[in-house]
Amino acid sequence: MYDLAALIAAFTTLLVIIDPIGLAPLFVAMTQGMDAKKRRAIAVRSCLVGAGLLVMFGLLGESVLGFVGISMPAFRIAGGVLLFLTALDMLFERRQTRRSDTADEGAQEHHDDPSVFPLAIPLIAGPGSIATIILLTGQAEGVTDYVTVLGVMLSVIFIVYLFFMAAGVMERLLGKVGINVITRLLGMLLAALSVQFILDGLQSFGFLGA
Repeated sequence: MYDLAALIAAFTTLLVIIDPIGLAPLFVAMTQGMDAKKRRAIAVRSCLVGAGLLVMFGLLGESVLGFVGISMPAFRIAGGVLLFLTALDMLFERRQTRRSDTADEGAQEHHDDPSVFPLAIPLIAGPGSIATIILLTGQAEGVTDYVTVLGVMLSVIFIVYLFFMAAGVMERLLGKVGINVITRLLGMLLAALSVQFILDGLQSFGFLGA
């Protein structure tokens, strides 16, 4: 059963890995020159597609893992390693550079509508967020927990939408330095959370004491 501390940890993990602050400048770049109505439509579409994919993996992810013979503890350790690598990218600014490159590639191929690619995939529903939602739903003990985790995920997606709508204002207020500072702080937090995932997986295998 998810308690308040677990809910806060789940919310924080998803918020850090999806990183609305880091996505906002990319949204501005890919919708440059568009009017407010078109920007809003792209924001809504990208968030809906991203949320839909994460819901699908949240509901079916563990079944898919079982079908290919992967246990949840093993996936929890692998997911923790993946999240830790993402945290390192955030701390050393590699993540934003790679996201910008991905966004540029997507903008060249879909210059009229970047909502599905690259905004929804892989910037919102990328490997890190997919791994995270599978890990979180894997800890669920009933329907209520599943609904709770998915509700937390949808609340994070809503925050992404709000940042998309306020991206221009936020970019002017924070500036490049402010965004870099916040990204590094989130990276430190994500590193600690990813280590916890790895420890939980090792404990499930019996390598660590209860």
